[in-house]
Amino acid sequence: MSASSAFSDEKGGSSGEPEYGHDPASGGIFSSDYKRHDDLKEMLDSNKDSLKLEAMKRIVAMIARGKNASDLFPAVVKNVACKNIEVKKLVYVYLVRYAEEQQDLALLSISTFQRGLKDPNQLIRASALRVLSSIRVTIIVPIMMLAIKEAASDMSPYVRKTAAHAIPKLHSLDPEQKDQLIEVIEKLLADKTTLVAGSVVMAFEEVCPDRIDLIHKNYRKLCNLLIDVEEWGQVVIINMLTRYARTQFLNPNVNESLLEESGERAFYASDDDEEDEDKKAEEAALPKRKPYVMDPDHRLLLRNTKPLLQSRNAAVVMAVAQLYFHLAPKAEVGVIAKALVRLMRSHSEVQYVVLQNVATMSIKRRGMFEPYLKSFYIRSTDPTQIKILKLEVLTNLANETNISTILREFQTYIKSMDKDFVAASIQAIGRCATNIGEVRDTCLNGLVQLLSNRDELVVAESVVVIKKLLQMQPEQHSDIIKHMAKLIDNIQVPMARASILWLIGEYCEHVPKISPDVLRKMAKSFTNEEDIVKLQIINLAAKLYLTNSKQTKLLTQYVLNLAKYDQNYDIRDRARFIRQLIVPTDKSGALSKYAKKLFLALKPAPVLESPFKDRDHFQLGSLSHLLNAKAGGYQELPDWPESAPDPSVRNVEIPDWSKCTSRKDRKEKKVEKPFYSDSDGESGPTESADSESDSGSRSESASASDESASGSESEESGEETESEEEDEEEEKKKKKRPDKTKAKKPVEESAESEQSSGAEDRKRGRKVVKNQKSASESESESESSESEEEESEEESGEESESDTDIRKKKTPVSKQPPKQSKKESKKETQEMSLLDLDDFEPTTATAPVTPVNFMSSSLVSDLEGLSLTDSILAPTTIAPSGSIKMYELLHRIKGEGLAVEYCFSRQPFSPDPNMVAVQIQFTNNTNSETKNLHIEEPKLQSGMRVREFSEIEVLAAGDSVTVVMGIDFCDSTQAANFQLCTHTRKFFVTIQPPVGELMTPAFLTENDFKKEQGKLMGMNEISEKLSLGEKCVNEHIIVERVTATANLSRVPCGSDKECRFAGKTVSSGCLVLVTVATKEGVGAQLTVNCEKMVIGTMLVKDILQALSQ
Repeated sequence: MSASSAFSDEKGGSSGEPEYGHDPASGGIFSSDYKRHDDLKEMLDSNKDSLKLEAMKRIVAMIARGKNASDLFPAVVKNVACKNIEVKKLVYVYLVRYAEEQQDLALLSISTFQRGLKDPNQLIRASALRVLSSIRVTIIVPIMMLAIKEAASDMSPYVRKTAAHAIPKLHSLDPEQKDQLIEVIEKLLADKTTLVAGSVVMAFEEVCPDRIDLIHKNYRKLCNLLIDVEEWGQVVIINMLTRYARTQFLNPNVNESLLEESGERAFYASDDDEEDEDKKAEEAALPKRKPYVMDPDHRLLLRNTKPLLQSRNAAVVMAVAQLYFHLAPKAEVGVIAKALVRLMRSHSEVQYVVLQNVATMSIKRRGMFEPYLKSFYIRSTDPTQIKILKLEVLTNLANETNISTILREFQTYIKSMDKDFVAASIQAIGRCATNIGEVRDTCLNGLVQLLSNRDELVVAESVVVIKKLLQMQPEQHSDIIKHMAKLIDNIQVPMARASILWLIGEYCEHVPKISPDVLRKMAKSFTNEEDIVKLQIINLAAKLYLTNSKQTKLLTQYVLNLAKYDQNYDIRDRARFIRQLIVPTDKSGALSKYAKKLFLALKPAPVLESPFKDRDHFQLGSLSHLLNAKAGGYQELPDWPESAPDPSVRNVEIPDWSKCTSRKDRKEKKVEKPFYSDSDGESGPTESADSESDSGSRSESASASDESASGSESEESGEETESEEEDEEEEKKKKKRPDKTKAKKPVEESAESEQSSGAEDRKRGRKVVKNQKSASESESESESSESEEEESEEESGEESESDTDIRKKKTPVSKQPPKQSKKESKKETQEMSLLDLDDFEPTTATAPVTPVNFMSSSLVSDLEGLSLTDSILAPTTIAPSGSIKMYELLHRIKGEGLAVEYCFSRQPFSPDPNMVAVQIQFTNNTNSETKNLHIEEPKLQSGMRVREFSEIEVLAAGDSVTVVMGIDFCDSTQAANFQLCTHTRKFFVTIQPPVGELMTPAFLTENDFKKEQGKLMGMNEISEKLSLGEKCVNEHIIVERVTATANLSRVPCGSDKECRFAGKTVSSGCLVLVTVATKEGVGAQLTVNCEKMVIGTMLVKDILQALSQ
């Protein structure tokens, strides 16, 4: 009854529960309270299960609230053998928490825990194992080992999961058990349930992360289970698979840069006969390099992780993002940008981690985040550390195209009340100025304006950044140094004062009158200055003593005497050292001769780099990356292997029982076992179909190199339907012709001359570029779509577009017979011409005659339809006059007789008014006709577009033809690169526009001009003084020079000493206003107002050059 009465008193009393009714002021903390928790102990000793359950609930509630309940351990541990299952569960929860602290008492109940391992209830078995593994005593290691081995074979996945959790605990207690634990891990890795997968991979990472051989057989299963594993398991598996993939697959981006260069190198090499033989061998070897073919298992990993970018868990999205960044081809990494930008809407803690990773990614893959620039704009509610990280990202994303927008943002940030953020904004402006030379002067002028700001911190930070910028070209900015010298009286921030003094000392020859006076002022206040300023005063005195000793000798001695008795030993030492160095005495050493060289040596300009520059050697998303230091337990990301390891290690043999099902015939031929074998799940068939399509889609470009993939293709072909088998046969027939040519190649090559072999190498180099492009860019489309044809009902709707595209390509649809026949004819001519290079006879023309004629007849109507636009553009009527400059696109020697020139016709491009019209003139200087002149593979910067001209079917010998194409340069002078192709050759060419050709005339009245000019002041206005050239004697010549430089129209003006011009950028329609104001003599003032600062800066340079000649 005592227990029940105590319980009823406890429940009825409103004064509070004794276990947390302790008053700190009562002194109970210092006196031992023996009656504490007596009621709970009585309840636990009771015979009634209801009282025990109530007591356990209250004890667990205490633990959850952070209260200490360790003194109840003896009373609780007695109930471990209780028959009531609910009480037993709670007892185990308590024991897991306190078993480590009360090891001796816990050991007394070890037999009960062992009995618990045999309990019919899976929760009790798991809890018993959890408690057992929490008792950190080496004596029971064998018992724990046995319990883990038994639990690893348990029927319940929950118990097997608990066994996986116990493995790291046992390993940390006794590392000598590692070998036995690895056996258990190997067994659990073969488990097919999603509940176990994450936990066992975690155990693998803790115990034996270097045993990659354990993963081989389970790799495909883990990839397929990934989508169904719980979120934290997904994170662990993805991180492990990232490291695994780095050891087992080839780098998908390794050949890209090499191949692009090699195509050009091999092409130019033929001109120079005096090159070393070694170099020739190297250049010939580069194009022969096998094209990169992605391993089907590599593709499987990328495809199965992609849907997880939509996970609600930020850690999963971050894990997939780092996997794509470290493993995916460059063309596919962009998919992670949108997911990471989505995470930016989350809590500030998540934002902080995501932005750290985005800052690292944006250094190497800037184009990926450029479309989401506005997502990184700073909000007033953002915490300071988020603001600074967003600034970092914005600075990394800055380029010539968007710099004006970013600088306008920075201008508003400087007005913020957050001082640290303002300082970071000014530093960001400095970094933009160093990275983008075109806006350096604009940024410098903006920072100089900030020197008159009321806020001392803004002024101080501006001084520090200006100092760094001035080091790049000090001789041009003596005015700014003078202006900063005047500020020395007002600025009190020590770092800023020190920076000004360093500048004056370093460039004292540029300001010879001001520097002695600055030293005089600083000598007066020397004793009151901060240490950093004192050191710079001593340096300034030393430099002036060496360059202008007549004026500053006494001042220097005075400063050195003050420093000699300073409280700081650094300053005292510096003063003694400098006195000995610059003031020659009998005892002074040999160094004093070189004092001038020591003090006034040219110092390299500082490189303002992102603090995230070299962080990508840490795995993204890891704690080590966040801290920029290696954390405990961090696993290094391995380097890519030079040659691909054997992919057959991941093939899984099928156990006999799987062949007993009704799908026997189908499974016998299967290499990989479907892991959802109970239900006809998508993992097995999709996976096998993918690997087959992977090998099949690339067999044309690399049939010899991908033996393993073709092997898997033959093994898996049994799965396919009859219709697809027919498709395959058709494809094989198509492939026979290239195979034959490959067989003939070695025989022909030995007979060919050196010149022809060089040509063949070049050809092969270009083929490699093309193959690699197709392998990297359109890989995911071609693979997923083939598997979709096999199992269309099981695939998601997301990839349906690519499915239809590929079907159009694969099946001979009646809509597009001309295109197919044309492509085939091109291939035939290329291959035949390669083999018959020695003959130089046009025998090859016989084969493609019919398709070409058929093609041209089908195009007649299309070309007639285009005649209207051609007449509007009138490419032939625009004869290049003296004012329109012609540029060389392809020299006739390099083009093997084909000469190509281009000019900017300054006519509107009617198909798309946002494109610049480029007029191209082809001249055939050979004795034979050139066919099929067209453009291929344009390589453009983000946002740029090209509208190609219609293909020129035949250009007769000695003839010329002119065509017009449109290019949207996105208001930048970045080049458009593409291949100019004939029926036999491909030439890499580049079109780079002068800034003046990116504009179109705008017709404004004088009032409109003044109104618009008023809107574009401040950082949008660039003004320069100039001396007019000898020939610029009158207004007419000035107008002629300006309009020749830029495509602008004249604006009427009342003054005869001013010439005004207006235009708009073709792509975005931003106004460009130019004013040339002539002064007496040859002087003039040029002003350009433009919202896009980069265009304004470049236009000023071009017009200055034109007018000063």
